[in-house]
This record gives sequence, structure tokens and C-alpha cells, in this order.
Amino acid sequence: MAWRCVHISRPARLCLKDSQLVVTQDENTITLPLEDLACVVLDTPQVNLSGALLSALAMSGIALIIPDDKHHPAGVVLPFHQHHLQAEVIGIQIAASKPLRKRLWQTLVVAKISNQAALLEEAGHQDASTLRNMIRRVTSGDPDNIEAQAARLYWSRLFPRFTRSNCADRRNGLLNYGYAILRAAIARACVASGLVPSLGLHHASRTNAFNLADDLIEPFRPCVDRMVRRTIPEHDPLSSVSVEERRFMTGILSETVLIGKERMTILAATESVATDTVKSLTHSSAALLRPPALSEATNIISVSE
Repeated sequence: MAWRCVHISRPARLCLKDSQLVVTQDENTITLPLEDLACVVLDTPQVNLSGALLSALAMSGIALIIPDDKHHPAGVVLPFHQHHLQAEVIGIQIAASKPLRKRLWQTLVVAKISNQAALLEEAGHQDASTLRNMIRRVTSGDPDNIEAQAARLYWSRLFPRFTRSNCADRRNGLLNYGYAILRAAIARACVASGLVPSLGLHHASRTNAFNLADDLIEPFRPCVDRMVRRTIPEHDPLSSVSVEERRFMTGILSETVLIGKERMTILAATESVATDTVKSLTHSSAALLRPPALSEATNIISVSE
């Protein structure tokens, strides 16, 4: 089972040999079995790789994340039609009723706010209970946008004097990088489960190829927030994110969460959530979707049918 995310930050040559990724940097060469890899992050434009490797990565279900000139993830190469019931799953996804999609979105929003409350509690903020009380107001489809109301309180307590639009605060760079890695992993899991990432439950932008990933990522976001809080708890005016920090944020996929009562890595949890999404759509039951939880306390909060 895939478990590793490889981060390439220095000039390198990547090729395929005997079903292994071969990475050559200067005079050093390492080999990594493809079966161990979930994603490869190219954090430098100075990388040469072969067409045979690109094909092998796709056939092995490995996401390739490509940066822009500022080292922000700019694109992701995903496998194409790898699921054995691709057409059937797509049909189920397209046929999902609006009430079902709204209940699934409710489940995701409830889980997100639950995890935000857990993180505030971990940080010693009493307003965690206020967030948990807001959960009771989340109804099917969240028409009152409780998600946004909770977010305003959450960010003001987690990072005082912090705004998500402040590009001069390095925490925003770390958050965006972590979210991008997580988004790519969720898109990979969706494809592996036969889902089309562009067909969302709540997000429905005509120009967004990852609407579904942007739905499913919501309860995972506090996991990234937690890593950033541990790294840079206070405002830092240096806007650039270092290579070491980007490599650290790539490790988000190795952090652990709870799915039901089982503790697993976030990478494994993305696969579990994608599988649950297929089950929920197939059986028209939002109760089958088990979002990730940061702790035992948040795991008990659920949405009834």
C-alpha cells in the first residue's frame, strides 16, 4: 500500500528502472519502489524525467505535483480511468440527488467545525465550546453558511490579528502549500475510487477541475492548520516559505487522524473518505460518509439522516 510522498527540492534526474523510481542528484542515486509512493512533489523546475516514468507513475496511481516559479503547487498529473467500474461510478455520481448532496455537504461542514473546535481546545481556547454549539445550527446544505461564521471565530482565536488575505504573513504561505498537497492527495483518491474530481457535492464551478476534492478537503483543513500553528504560532513578516518548511508541510500526509475508531495516516484517510463517498452515493445515504476527526472527542459528532 502506498504510504510515501517524495519531495524533490534540488536539481535532479528522475527515471524508471525495474519498477522503481530512480532519483539522481549530483553523484548520489537513490531508488524507491513505485508501490510505496502516493505522490511526487517537484519543488524545483530543474528536474529532468522520462516519458516512461510519467507513464509508470500514472499506471501506479501516483500523483505528480508540479510547482510554479514561486514554488507554489501549480498543477497535478493524475491517473486516467484506472478504476474497474469507472463508468458505473460516474453514472452514480451524476445521478446523485440534490437532497443527498446537501446532506453530504452538511456532514462535511459539521466535521470541519468539529475539528476546528478540537484544535482550539488543544490550543487552550475556551471558544471551542462556542464552535461546538454552532454545529447544531448546521442544516442540510448549510443554507445559513454556518461554515463561514465558524471560520471567522476560529481564525480570530487560532491566530490573533491574522487574516487569510495577508500575503506578508508567512503562515498563509504555509497554509496554502499544505492545502495544495492535501487537495492533490484527495484528487488522487477520488480518481482511484472511480470518481470524477470535477463533479462536486457543493462546489460547482464550471472552471474548477477539482470541485469534489474541494468539498472533501474541508474536514481535513484543520490538520494543516495544526501543523502551521506548531511551526509558526505568531505573525512572521517574512513572506517567503523556505525549502525546509515546504518539505515539512509535505509531511502532512503522514499525520494521523481518526476514521470511525481507527487511527490512520491522512493519506490513508483520503482514500477511505473517497471510498465512503462512493458508498454514500450508491446507497443514497449520507450516514455512510465518515469524515476524519482530530481526536476522540470530535469523532462522536455525527449527522443523522
